[in-house]
Amino acid sequence: MAPDTLGFAENTRLTSGRKLLQRLHIDITLLGGLLVLASLGLFILYSAAEQDQDVVTRQLIRLTLGFVVLFVLAQFPPRVLRRWSPWLYALGLSLLIAVLLLGVVGKGAQRWLDLGLFRFQPSEIMKLAVPMMIAWYFTEAPLPPRSKHLTIASALILVPTLLIAKQPDLGTSLLIASSGFFVLWLAGMSGRLLVGLLVLISAAAPFVWSYLLHEYQQQRILTFLNPEIDPQGAGYHIMQSTIAIGSGGPYGKGWLNGTQSHLDFLPERSTDFIFAVFSEEFGFLGNLLLLAVYIFIITRGAVIAAQAQDTFSRLLAGSLTLTFFVYLFVNIGMVIGLLPVVGLPLPLVSYGGTSLVTLMAAFGMLMSIQTHRKLIAT
Repeated sequence: MAPDTLGFAENTRLTSGRKLLQRLHIDITLLGGLLVLASLGLFILYSAAEQDQDVVTRQLIRLTLGFVVLFVLAQFPPRVLRRWSPWLYALGLSLLIAVLLLGVVGKGAQRWLDLGLFRFQPSEIMKLAVPMMIAWYFTEAPLPPRSKHLTIASALILVPTLLIAKQPDLGTSLLIASSGFFVLWLAGMSGRLLVGLLVLISAAAPFVWSYLLHEYQQQRILTFLNPEIDPQGAGYHIMQSTIAIGSGGPYGKGWLNGTQSHLDFLPERSTDFIFAVFSEEFGFLGNLLLLAVYIFIITRGAVIAAQAQDTFSRLLAGSLTLTFFVYLFVNIGMVIGLLPVVGLPLPLVSYGGTSLVTLMAAFGMLMSIQTHRKLIAT
């Protein structure tokens, strides 16, 4: 076969592949970034879990489930997601109240509902339901929003945030509050109102410290300010994490060769502190590579939000993308000692199930917004 004919056939196959992915509502750019990040996650988890293949297999199963959820949600156009939003919010709020009354207590927290075959954490629903609900509300309100609409939207954010904080789950409550706040900001909240909100939050800080934060949460904040006050207790995590990160140097010690993790100095090394394992083994250059993958995914999410064709899609896509950034920022900030330990995983890298599936559901919504936009445009 002639070279020109071969080139034509190859281009035809590529074009057919792109059209197939478009019909399946898969954004190939975003999917590529997620697959690279998930592969890196499995790679480092194998080391962090002491080469336990069962742990990696369970994580692979959860990733597979997550990608299935992503694919399913990508099939529903944004108008369907918009229609679901108030119902999903109402369901999530009802389940949070059920947790408060009937929830299962584990490790000092009441966060789960026992459904017989498995335990379910309703706060995961609100990670999606809150930004969806606020985006839905602002599709019916004038933009930029007026004070009345901001007050109602703030109440819709505050109620689930307080219910989750009472479980207690400070990390998730802050994440959900952030996801709702991002919608307010993207909707065009004025700078004056933003300053007023920050002043109000600052004024409420003493009340939150005294009446909402538990003693262990207060201790985490005090330890963040000065880890050396309890180096063998609350400050141990941060001190060992920063030692691991620093010992990696520019090039790292090599895969499977981290001493802080493999000699059991680093706690929670396969979950919250897995970034410290990665830093020790792959060093500063490895961190740059990992961050480049995250930035690629965040940039693609921002592009999808900017290209969205309606208010709901634009606000939802922007909020989901910024929330993913908060996951990354808080986890790395926590591991390097710039933020208190609040128990948020490194997205798509830390070992875990429910938060991973929730993240993949969010990416499914982003793909829905992007691919259905293309179909409308054509």
